[in-house]
Amino acid sequence: MLESKVTRWACLWLLAWWAGPALGYSNGRVQEVCGSMEPLHGHSPSPAPAPYRLTVDGSTVQPGARVTVTLLASDSSSPFKGFLLEARDAAAPNSTVALGSFSLLQPGVSQLLGCGGRQASGVSHTSDSKKHQVQAEWTCPKASPPTVQFFATVVQKKKLYWVQVPGPVVAVTGAASTTAGVLTPPTTAAGLPAPFSSEGCGHNKSCLREPAGCRPENDRDCFFLSFRPDAIGGSALFELSGPAEGYVALGLSLDTWMGNDDVYLCIQDQGRVHIQAAFVSGRTRPEPAPEGTLRDQVGAVTDGVIQCRFRRDVRIPQTDQRFDLDQSYFLFLAHGRYENGSTRRHHTQPLISSVRALVVGPPVDLSGSRSPLIIKLHGVMMLAAWMWVVSTGVLFARHFRHVWPDVLLRGDKVWFQVHRGLMLLAVSLISVAFTLPFLYRGGWSKHAGYHPYMGCAVLGLCIVQPIIALFRPAPLSPRRRLFNLVHRSAGRWLQVQAVVCVYLGFRQQALLLRGPQATGALVGWGLWITLAELGLHFHSISPARANKVVQHMATWFSSAGNTGNTGDNDDLPLVKLEDPSPPPAYVFEKTLMLVHQLGNILFFWVLVNAVAKV
Repeated sequence: MLESKVTRWACLWLLAWWAGPALGYSNGRVQEVCGSMEPLHGHSPSPAPAPYRLTVDGSTVQPGARVTVTLLASDSSSPFKGFLLEARDAAAPNSTVALGSFSLLQPGVSQLLGCGGRQASGVSHTSDSKKHQVQAEWTCPKASPPTVQFFATVVQKKKLYWVQVPGPVVAVTGAASTTAGVLTPPTTAAGLPAPFSSEGCGHNKSCLREPAGCRPENDRDCFFLSFRPDAIGGSALFELSGPAEGYVALGLSLDTWMGNDDVYLCIQDQGRVHIQAAFVSGRTRPEPAPEGTLRDQVGAVTDGVIQCRFRRDVRIPQTDQRFDLDQSYFLFLAHGRYENGSTRRHHTQPLISSVRALVVGPPVDLSGSRSPLIIKLHGVMMLAAWMWVVSTGVLFARHFRHVWPDVLLRGDKVWFQVHRGLMLLAVSLISVAFTLPFLYRGGWSKHAGYHPYMGCAVLGLCIVQPIIALFRPAPLSPRRRLFNLVHRSAGRWLQVQAVVCVYLGFRQQALLLRGPQATGALVGWGLWITLAELGLHFHSISPARANKVVQHMATWFSSAGNTGNTGDNDDLPLVKLEDPSPPPAYVFEKTLMLVHQLGNILFFWVLVNAVAKV
């Protein structure tokens, strides 16, 4: 019954994930695909000729003038449900920039979109009702290319649609030679008055940098943000740079969680840089803001490093999506890819300032982290459990059964009490650490790969192991050998699986340990405990030691027979008889355990230090 419920919920979740993007398009809010103009329906566009066409009411237009654009079905048997209409530079077929602005002629069936941060630069449907014709007026921008061509994506049904159906080309008389809103820097940073510099951080401007203390003027891998208010406090100047394939972004947030944030993106597209203000609602793509929010925009791309500078007023009235800069916020610094006219999800966790910052406040040199404290605690607790607690408990159970033979700890042998106590502590640490990512994410993460699945398997086996131990047969029971085989094999497999899970954890966005240091430390620790195990194993089978152990065990068995006890070397009463030979001192075992612990401390310190620096 439980399995069927889990299966049903899993299927429903998968169906919702698969159908979600397509279902969301029925309202026509498709800003995220303005660049590619291709619906995310999970199917390829139709290769057949489109049964739709675009017309305009003029072949020429002047900057500031209007033309009427019509999208219509070729015959009454081919109505369409969805559409996206844009104007683009006819001389740049690969451009994803929407030009000009539209006004609605049929507001009941169409709506305006802000494509690429340009207000009213696209038109789409408002519902999935059937349509045969839609019209809109397009206004030519003052700075326009010489020729403009209209394109439309038309959806007849989910699996049948046409992308970028070409329309007529309109000549622009008296057009300027640049495209409004797009910065076109040369191959060097000559578009900027001077390269960005960290000089003055904490003195006359506030800065957030990664790595800490890096200098953007001579460090290509430096992610850099600076801001300072003007002399009268009416606006603030921002500088943003970093190595990225598509964009670097600044986010202002009231908390350390992504969602409901004021965002500013510096996007490079085919060597051009444009700056876009946006708003993020939840874990979605940024929604472009109307033009006019920013001014004094300059930008450049040099050797793969995106740099941009812009100014913004401290207060922007009549909007709840632009935060006032006279309040303090957490600062987010993110980067990612820009493809087909839309930003892609950043593949690394954003750099988040450790404290709130006041943009118009006194200058500060801020520090930040790409990993939340709760995720760092998760990592440290897991490392402590496996590197210290589990490895020590396993060594005691396998190689310290006959050390301290005359000492009891709360009625049981020392090795057994230490092993049981450490394993129960390990299960407790692992269980608590296991819950922390769920508290952080608020549920299951869809982007964590195999790590959470392996983590669930590890935790499950960790809980099963002590349950198996509760049913341990009597020492001389014929089932005892089977129990030992199952219990020890499961423990060995659990250790291997845990090491793999820890390695995958190092590759997670929320705790990404770059460089070879962390991986080298993990591999080194694995070799270290393996060498310790092999050393103890080969020492235990050496002839001299084996003879002494057998001799003393024979004495104990003889004592057990005389007292009527049927125990084995795990659970026999410790009756000390006269023995002419001294008992083994187990100096090698004790020394190796001490060295093993010192090595664990070293590897643990290296990994914890790497976690702290994320």
